[in-house]
Amino acid sequence: MPEQSSPLDLPEGDPFGPHNLPYGVFSTPDRPEDRRVGVRIGNHVLDAGAAAHALGSPYAGLLAQPSLTPLLAAGRTAWSDVRRALTAWVTVPAHRSDIEPLLHPVDEVTMHLPYEVADYVDFYASEHHATNVGQMFRPDGDALTPNWKHLPIGYHGRSGTVVVSGTDVVRPSGQRKAPTDPAPVFGPSVKLDIEAEVGFLVGVPSAHGTPVPLAGFREHVFGLFLLNDWSARDLQAWEYVPLGPFLGKSFATSVSAWVTPLEALDAARTEPPARDVPLLPYLDDSGEEEHGGFDIRITVEINGQAVSEPPFATMYWTAAQQLAHMTVNGASLRTGDLYGSGTVSGPETAQRGSLLELTWNGRDPLELPEGKRTFLEDGDTVTLTAWAPGPHGTRVGLGDVTGRIVTAP
Repeated sequence: MPEQSSPLDLPEGDPFGPHNLPYGVFSTPDRPEDRRVGVRIGNHVLDAGAAAHALGSPYAGLLAQPSLTPLLAAGRTAWSDVRRALTAWVTVPAHRSDIEPLLHPVDEVTMHLPYEVADYVDFYASEHHATNVGQMFRPDGDALTPNWKHLPIGYHGRSGTVVVSGTDVVRPSGQRKAPTDPAPVFGPSVKLDIEAEVGFLVGVPSAHGTPVPLAGFREHVFGLFLLNDWSARDLQAWEYVPLGPFLGKSFATSVSAWVTPLEALDAARTEPPARDVPLLPYLDDSGEEEHGGFDIRITVEINGQAVSEPPFATMYWTAAQQLAHMTVNGASLRTGDLYGSGTVSGPETAQRGSLLELTWNGRDPLELPEGKRTFLEDGDTVTLTAWAPGPHGTRVGLGDVTGRIVTAP
C-alpha cells in the first residue's frame, strides 16, 4: 500500500506527514488567550477544534476544547475514531480549500502544556545507564543493585514542575557536599545535568485497588513524547540516601508540546532486549502478542551541536511493564498521569543520555565550539529530537523538547 497522500505541499519524507498527526495545544498572536487543540502537519498547525464539524466523527467535539484532557479521558475507541477521521480529511485533495484557512505556521504560534498533569512518575529502565552509574559510584561492587532486573525501579516526581518545551529552566539551589568538604554548603548546583527520556501519557483512569495488566497498556496510554528530566547531580548525591531523589530532581521536567498517538508508532514496535532473569507473572511479557519496545532514535544537542544519539530500542523495561508495576499494588491511574522511561542510554559512549555518563562525572569533558563542558552552564540550551520508523518506509517525528538554563536567583 503506498503512503497516504497529503493535500498539503509537504517535502517528501516529512516526518510530520499524515501518517503521524501528533496533538498539541496552541494559541495565536491575535488570540493569545484562546487555547486550542491543534494537530501538526508538516510545519503547520491545524486548528483541530475549528475542523471538528467537518470530520464526521461522533467524538470530534472533543477537539473543540482548550486542552487534550477531554480527549484523553474518552478512551481508545474515541482516540482511534478521531484519528481515522482526521487522517481521512487531510488526505483528500478536495478538502484543501477547507483546510488551508485553518492552518497556522508552527513558528508563528505559541505552544502550551497540552494537558493537565495529574501524577508524574520517573523510571530507571536502561540497563546501560544503570550499569554506567553503578560502575561510576560503586567501582568495587556490583554495577546493578540486586533488584534491578526483577522490577522497574522508579520514584514519584513533582507534577507541578512539569513544563512545556521552550520554558527556561532556572538553575536550582540546595545543599551539596563534595567528598572532600568538611560540611555541606548551600548554593546553586554546579553539576546541572540532563536526562534524555521518552514519556508516556495516561488517558483512561483505573480503579483504585485494581492493577492494570500488561495487556491493558493500549487501553490506558494515549501516546508518548520526548522528556528531559533535568537533574542536579550534586544536590542529588547529598540527599538521596535513604529515601531517594528529592530536590535534585523536582525543580523542572521539560516535555514536548506534541503528543504522538500510540497508533502512529505501530511500525516502530520492536522486541525488547533479552532478559536473563525470570520475571514474576505480572511482568512477564513473553506471551504478549505485541512487542513492548519502541524503535525510537533520539538526538541530544547542546547549543545546536549533537553530542549523543541514545537508542530507545535498548531499554530493558518496557512502558507496559512500567505501567503494570506502578499499579500492581492497587495504585490508581488518573487522566493526565505521565511517566518517564528513565535516561535512555545505549552500549556506546556516543549513545549516552546524560552528561553524567558522557563526561564520566566530569572526568572527560565534552568539546563544544564555545568551550569544554562537564555539566551545563548558564545560557546553555539543550534540545532533544527524535524519530521512529513509520508505515511504508516513512519516519514519524516526535516533537522536540528544548530548554535554556538561566542563572539562579
